[in-house]
Amino acid sequence: MSEERSLNFIEEIVEEDLANGKHGGRVLTRFPPEPNGYLHIGHAKSICLNFGLAKKYNGKTNLRFDDTNPVTEDTEYVESIKDDVRWLGFEWAEELYASDYFDQLYAFAVELIKKGLAYVDDSTAEEIAAQKGTPTEPGTPNQYRSRSVEENLQLFAEMKAGKYPDGAKVLRAKVDLAAPNMHLRDPLMYRIKHAHHHRTGDKWCIYPMYDFAHGQSDAIENITHSICTLEFIPHRDLYNWFIAQLAIFPSKQYEFARLNMTYTVMSKRKLMQLVNEKHVDGWDDPRMSTISGLRRRGYTAASIREFCERIGVAKRENMIDFSLLEFCIREDLNKTAWRRMAVLDPIKLVITNYPEGETEIMHGENNPEVEGGDGGRDIPFSREIWIEREDFMEEPPKKFFRLGVGLSVRLKNAYIVTCESFVKDADGNVTEVHCSYLPNSKSGNDTSGVNVKGTIHWVSVPHAKTAEVRLYDRLFKVEDPSNEDGDFKDYINPESLTIIPNAYIEQDLATAEPGKGYQFIRKGYFTMDKLSTPDKLVFNRTVTLKDGWKAPQGSKA
Repeated sequence: MSEERSLNFIEEIVEEDLANGKHGGRVLTRFPPEPNGYLHIGHAKSICLNFGLAKKYNGKTNLRFDDTNPVTEDTEYVESIKDDVRWLGFEWAEELYASDYFDQLYAFAVELIKKGLAYVDDSTAEEIAAQKGTPTEPGTPNQYRSRSVEENLQLFAEMKAGKYPDGAKVLRAKVDLAAPNMHLRDPLMYRIKHAHHHRTGDKWCIYPMYDFAHGQSDAIENITHSICTLEFIPHRDLYNWFIAQLAIFPSKQYEFARLNMTYTVMSKRKLMQLVNEKHVDGWDDPRMSTISGLRRRGYTAASIREFCERIGVAKRENMIDFSLLEFCIREDLNKTAWRRMAVLDPIKLVITNYPEGETEIMHGENNPEVEGGDGGRDIPFSREIWIEREDFMEEPPKKFFRLGVGLSVRLKNAYIVTCESFVKDADGNVTEVHCSYLPNSKSGNDTSGVNVKGTIHWVSVPHAKTAEVRLYDRLFKVEDPSNEDGDFKDYINPESLTIIPNAYIEQDLATAEPGKGYQFIRKGYFTMDKLSTPDKLVFNRTVTLKDGWKAPQGSKA
C-alpha cells in the first residue's frame, strides 16, 4: 500500500497531545494480553496498532501480562504470546506483569479503604448482582456498605492472610449505587482465590479484578495512551474514577473497534472449546484464527501487518471478509515464494521416444517476479513423469488444451509432447498416458515451430519425493458462526481439511524449511509443516492461487 494515507482517529489524538506537549512529548503504549490462551488475528490488530503508534512517534511499547486470574493462566501462554509478538516483527521496551504490582495494588486498595471508598462485602455473587439494581432502577445498599474503616481494614487484612474460603468475602469500591453506568455501582476490586499463581506461587490468595488492576497498572507504568477495544467503553468511567481517587499518573483510555472476520471465531473461550473438544489439532491448527495457526499454515508476518494496515482503525464494529486476509498473503507470496512443481493426483506419463535410463537437467525460475532473476533451479527430467490426472481426458471436449489422444501440450520448462495412447486397469481407471516428444522443442531453445496452447506441470518419476499434502479451507461454513442458532460448533466446515497422503514433489522440497512459502505451480501456495520429517514430508496449503471459495448450498453465506 502507499505510504500516503490519512491519520486514524487515535493518531490524531496522539499528534494533538504531542503538539500540546502533553506527557512531556512522550508516547508510551502497552499491549496487555491475559495469558490464558493463544493470541488470534484480532490480537494482531491490537499489536500492530500499539507497537505501530510507538514506532511512528518515536515512543515505546510495554508488553504487560494481565495475570490476575491464576486459575486460567499458564507460562505456556506467556511464552507463546512473546513468540507471536516477536514473529510479527515487534520488540517491547519492558516485559511486565500485573502480578509485579500486587503489593502496590494492595496498598492502593488499603488507601481507598482508609478514604472510605472501599468496603468488604460478605454477600454472595447473586445477592450483589441483585443489589446493583437494573439500568432503569438504582441499586440498594446492604448492611456491609456502612462498615467502619477500621473493620474493613481488619477484614481485608484477614482476607489477604487466608482466613476465609473462596467466595466468602469480596472487596468493593464505594462509588455510586444509582450511577447510570452499571460498572460504577460499587464494583468488585478483590476476590478470594486460593490458587497457585504461575509467577507469585502461593503468596497471594486474594487477586485484583481487571478493572482495579488495569488502570492502576497503566498509571504505575506512566502509560500515555491506553488503547482498548470498544467493549471497554463502559469501563472507562471506572478507570478514570480509580485514578482520580488515588491521585496517580493520569493514564487515559481510548477505544477502537476490534476485529471481526468472516468464517472464524475470535473468542478465546470458543477457541479453547475447539481445542479441548478435539475439533482441531491444537491451538496452532492451521485452520485456527490464532497467530500460531496462521503461521503454521504459511501466513507471513508481512501479510498480517499489511492486512491490519488495510482494515484500519475505526470507532464502529464491522465484519471483515476473510478473503481480504487471503488477498494479502497471495500478494506477499507472489513476490517471495519459490515456484516448484507438485503433482497431487498423479497418473504416469511415459515418453515413448525418450531414451530409457536417461536423465536431463532442465532449468526453472525460482520466482519470475524477482527482477533480474534469482539464479533459478535445476529440474531433473526423465522418460517417465507424473502429471495431474485432471490434465488428461479420454474424450476431451473442444477447447480442452491439455492432454487427450492427438492433443499436444508443453511440459513446464521442458518439451512439447503429443498424446498417442493410454492404458487402463481392470476397473477402467487410466493408469498411464503414452506420449511422444519433439526433441527440438526444449524450453528456452525451441526450434520446432510448433505452438501449443496448454502448459502442464510434472515431476520426474525416479527423482520425485513423496509427501503428505494437507489442503486447508475455512473452518466454518457460515460467515458468522457465533451469530447462528444453536452451538457455533454445529457450523464447522466438514471439508476444512483434505489430506492427500501420497503426492509427488520436486526433490529439493525435501529440504524445505517450515514457514518458507512455495508456490506449487497451478495448485496454490504451500509451506512445510513443523512436524514434517525426512521420512514423512508434510506440506500445508496456505491459500489457493485464486479466491475460488464458495459457500455450501443451504448456508447463509
